[in-house]
Amino acid sequence: MLVAGVDDAGRGSVIGPLVIAGILMKEEELPKLAELKVRDSKLLSAHRREILAVEIKRVAQKFSVVKISPKEIDKVVEKGRKLHRLNRLEAQKMAEIIEMLKPDIAYVDASDVLEERFKQHILECLSFKPKIVSEHKADRKYPIVSAASIIAKVERDKAIAELAEKYGDLGCGYPTDPKTLGFLRRWLERFGEYPDFVRKSWKPAKRAKSENDSRQKRLV
Repeated sequence: MLVAGVDDAGRGSVIGPLVIAGILMKEEELPKLAELKVRDSKLLSAHRREILAVEIKRVAQKFSVVKISPKEIDKVVEKGRKLHRLNRLEAQKMAEIIEMLKPDIAYVDASDVLEERFKQHILECLSFKPKIVSEHKADRKYPIVSAASIIAKVERDKAIAELAEKYGDLGCGYPTDPKTLGFLRRWLERFGEYPDFVRKSWKPAKRAKSENDSRQKRLV
């Protein structure tokens, strides 16, 4: 039996892509992930994730990565009901990965508050009907989802590093990072509008834009 694990990285970020990764393995080879000591990517150092990503790709039958750009996220979110629409978008992209991997069973980290609804949204987008196990915190319960989360996080970190190399230190890209918020403010002060790698529909980005616009009006 072929087993897949699918997870994302960068969902709450205000800068950079949302990355979804999936891996495929034969059921009898799943113990190899335990031997590698894969864990939820958030519990590992960046260096350890990079090492494990190479090993995971080596033992997997296949792997797939999809990146959702800030522009695509904004387009969906700005239509309203942000979380619902983002959940549907993620379900569609996870379905793309599952479609490519063709597993008999796929374990996914559910983005929707309703696990079953997220499962159904994925199934709606598939041309075949594998068994879908959709659960919250699947990256902590199932090693194959942990492995997918590691690949997604490494790809996401790589994308942020490439942006930082080109545009300067922008922190981790999440609105909880003062460096990221500082980068947004400095960019607006200099250019007035956000670049394509910023999710303009996110509340922290909108707030910074509103504050900058108000400040500029006072200066006129």
